[in-house]
Amino acid sequence: MDISTVTRKAHVPKKEKTRTVTFRFPEKIIQEIETEAMQRGISQNVLVRQILEKFVQWDRFGDKIGMIPVPKGILKSLGVNLEGSDINMIVEILKPVIKDNVLFMKGKYDLKRCIETLEDYMRASGMKSDHRTEGSLHHFIVQHELGMTWSLFTEQLLKEIFHEFLPEKNVKTQTTESTVITTIGLGADFNEHDY
Repeated sequence: MDISTVTRKAHVPKKEKTRTVTFRFPEKIIQEIETEAMQRGISQNVLVRQILEKFVQWDRFGDKIGMIPVPKGILKSLGVNLEGSDINMIVEILKPVIKDNVLFMKGKYDLKRCIETLEDYMRASGMKSDHRTEGSLHHFIVQHELGMTWSLFTEQLLKEIFHEFLPEKNVKTQTTESTVITTIGLGADFNEHDY
């Protein structure tokens, strides 16, 4: 990947109509919101919007699809003894679960909705991800900090997802202990948020 020709894929929010509403909250919640917004260097309005967007995009589905929060340390320790066959088995078990969840959350199962759901999951779980373009090539970058086993798992899962929708496309990966970059040619106009 030649960094001089790579650009971050802009996910420009659509201009949405807004309206003003008033809610009543306990004083303690208001104080916590004020403190958190100040520590993050953002307005209270921006923080509340981020909280509500996260709820609408992911949290409201969590209980319905059986998500449970797992501390990062537990996941990291579980990955220590996993081998290639274990990773393949987990990926095979997860593929239909991902399909069911994408169908439930997005109303249809296709590549764009699948990528968007995975991005929503990573954002909700605190993983860093980015989408960069280089002409018609798209680089999907995931930084998880869970160790090499989980990098291999992430690499395999992303390859399987792309292969399901685009079996003829070549998928390349670069993998380290904490980062996976998956590269595939999707064309210059591909946008996973445009469906």
